[in-house]
Amino acid sequence: MASRLHAFNRFELKYLVPVEEAAGIRDELAERMDRDAHSPVGGYGVWSLYYDTPQLRFYWEKIEGLKFRRKLRIRHYGDLDGVTDESPVCVEIKQRVNRVTQKRRITLPYGTARRLCDGRELVEHSAQESAFVQEVLELVVRLDLRPTAITGYQREALVGRDADTGLRVTFDRRVRGRDRDFDFALPHPENRFTIPPHLSVMEIKVNERTPHWITDLAARRNLNLVRVSKYVQSIEAFGLAPRSVFHVHEADYPAPPTPTTPTTPTIEPLPGQRPASEAPVKAGAQ
Repeated sequence: MASRLHAFNRFELKYLVPVEEAAGIRDELAERMDRDAHSPVGGYGVWSLYYDTPQLRFYWEKIEGLKFRRKLRIRHYGDLDGVTDESPVCVEIKQRVNRVTQKRRITLPYGTARRLCDGRELVEHSAQESAFVQEVLELVVRLDLRPTAITGYQREALVGRDADTGLRVTFDRRVRGRDRDFDFALPHPENRFTIPPHLSVMEIKVNERTPHWITDLAARRNLNLVRVSKYVQSIEAFGLAPRSVFHVHEADYPAPPTPTTPTTPTIEPLPGQRPASEAPVKAGAQ
């Protein structure tokens, strides 16, 4: 059996950008980058099922900023309409070692992936995939991992060209999630926005160093780095762990007025939430 294992290391920089401003940044980037061949106009869906311990070990490792931390997830690319047990998904271990993000993943049919992660079964795999499959199984059994949260968003991606071939920039909008109904094939799940829908998450991903023209662009547009985790936001939005200053039912949040002057965004309190100045400080999203 051919190996379906994929692994890579990279540095990641994140920014919160108003959706209206993101379009201009994307157009400027397009002068020196190409649209990802897998990213159609308007982007594509990314859905992730995260596993954690009953005590939310992976969540707290992120909040506490441990230099080595990791998490396990099943990820589906594209729309969820028509997802079956045969649909391809990625079982992925994402870990952080100091400032470097490492990802290792294997592509499996959805039903097989759930048998591995939920059923704790040793599924069919090639010799090259054995170490990774055994690591996933050991993590699930030893830590008693279980489905904890689902995140979803619409992603547009650009890739570098020529000297910037290791560069990738993504824009994720309509970031939402849920804390139940852990099945990609569920027809009408209840999701909430975990980041306000007028903001997108811009991520710069590089293998070694960020090109100077990218840092110049960020400085010229007054973009500020943020520490924001989509998984952390889903955990907090549903009260599985303390507080989040942004979460709201997807159907209850009206479109905001178009800003007149592009600025570095601040997080406005959503309906029914305390103002950020009154909310407890948290390490993950500010």
